[in-house]
Amino acid sequence: MRYISLVLVAAAGLLAGGVGLTFTMASAESGNRATFQELGLMGDILNRVKADYVTETNGPELVEAAIQGMLSSLDPHSSYLPPESFRDMQVQSSGEYGGLGIEVATERGVVKVVSPIDDTPAQRAGIKPGDYITGINGKSIIGESLDDSIDKMRGPAGAPITLSIARKGVDEPLEIEIVRAIITVRSVTWRVEGDDLGYIRVATFNENTDDLLDKAFDGLKDKLGDNLRGIILDLRNDPGGLLDQAIAVSDAFLDGGEVVSTRGRDPDDIERYNARRGSRVSNLPVVVLINGGSASASEIVAGALQDRKRATLIGTTSFGKGSVQTVIPLNGGRNGALRLTTARYYTPSGRSIQATGIKPDIEIAAERREKPVDRISEADLPHALKNELELHKKEEAAKGGKADEKDVSTIEMPPEGYPKDKDYQLERAKEILGKMVLSGKLLANAG
Repeated sequence: MRYISLVLVAAAGLLAGGVGLTFTMASAESGNRATFQELGLMGDILNRVKADYVTETNGPELVEAAIQGMLSSLDPHSSYLPPESFRDMQVQSSGEYGGLGIEVATERGVVKVVSPIDDTPAQRAGIKPGDYITGINGKSIIGESLDDSIDKMRGPAGAPITLSIARKGVDEPLEIEIVRAIITVRSVTWRVEGDDLGYIRVATFNENTDDLLDKAFDGLKDKLGDNLRGIILDLRNDPGGLLDQAIAVSDAFLDGGEVVSTRGRDPDDIERYNARRGSRVSNLPVVVLINGGSASASEIVAGALQDRKRATLIGTTSFGKGSVQTVIPLNGGRNGALRLTTARYYTPSGRSIQATGIKPDIEIAAERREKPVDRISEADLPHALKNELELHKKEEAAKGGKADEKDVSTIEMPPEGYPKDKDYQLERAKEILGKMVLSGKLLANAG
């Protein structure tokens, strides 16, 4: 599964008049000349490769590889989607597709697992965030494009596949067999915790998330009625998805106001997205669980609820994917589509979390470790966009002769001997939410 784009855009237009039109046409002519020169160079190289390379080559494959190389040099999320891949992406966003149920990216030519999706073959087989997939069915895929590797992981339901896995802390490579299946992602699940708390798990943001969230609220109300005292929203290992669904989920907890804004290359190109008036749970305290696998749309929700003082965030720092991809169909999709990073998104307070992630209000690790958790991060991906706000802060600090402030806080870890089959972050979230219920507060930062 690829990253599902946050925004889908089919076309763009340009209107101008008078002197402005003359200037625009002159600029366009100059730009066109440069483009034709660049394409001429590309054509010369393509012809030379086709004529003189040691073995016979395939022209269309060379062109596609050149396009992918150009786009991958921009950032980790810009790419060309061939027609079949474009159709797959559209199917994936609907919540049902064939495969393993795994979110991946590339790091220095190696496929890296961002997160397995809940209740899928990959998760049940023990695939973990941070795993490196080095081979498929005994053959190395190191150095291959992400699209090629994903294509090899696809296959009919019931067909087995063996992944070679390199995992930090494990000396020998792991060989893990997984049976492919039709992946039907139920993006929202819920249950009652204790006597009066509701637990809602959002695994991804697809076209069904908003409707399923409404059903989760209805189910909790039916079960507990007025005894529902607080909500735990679990966004751990949620790789993201559709922007409109992130806004809809935030909307359920917010009473109007901004959820997120996006800003493109032009400083004046700002889009703001707001919640509607009214909230499904306006009078209830909320705790949100996040970790290093919480990315993109899940970070939009967490950032909005944190900035708007609507929830306490618990867990570990999120992934840090703060960019927006526009998917532009080519020739109506018959030639595939271009997925291009066109903007960054910002939380209501103006924070960009690109390559930095969202730090929870209360840092709690899932397992006990002697060293700090070595999390997967957007910043680790090749050609990742920089966080412009953080760069500006560092420049200002350097001018003033000030060193960067060091984070001296410690991450709470499970006590010695804590059972491995128990979810320590969730148990602590229930304790903290229970204190908030007793105190009658909508927000509390008490550990």
